[in-house]
Amino acid sequence: MLISPAFAADPAQPDPIMSFLPLIVLFALFYFLIIRPQMKRAKETKKMQESIQKGDEVITAGGQVGKVVKIADQYITLDIGGGVESHFQRATVTTVLPKGTIKDL
Repeated sequence: MLISPAFAADPAQPDPIMSFLPLIVLFALFYFLIIRPQMKRAKETKKMQESIQKGDEVITAGGQVGKVVKIADQYITLDIGGGVESHFQRATVTTVLPKGTIKDL
C-alpha cells in the first residue's frame, strides 16, 4: 500500500552481451594497437638475428659496434676495432648495418 505496483515490478534485465561489449571492444583495441604490432616486431627481430652472417656489421643492445668474425648457435664474436674481439649473445644484436658502414675496423 505504501509502494505503488509500478515500482514493485522487476525492472527489465540488461542484455548480457551489451554489458560485456565495452570489455570486448577494449580487448580488440589492445590487440590491434599493442599486442599485434609487438608480435610482428619480435618476429622481424628474430628473423634478423637468425640471418646474421660472418662479415656483417652490427650494433648490439649495449651500443657496441663491430664486424661479425665468428658465429655459434647462441653467441657471436665481434671485432670491435684494433683486433679486439668480444663475445656477445646473438639475441643482443639490435641492428644489422649496411656493408661498409664501419671503415675503421
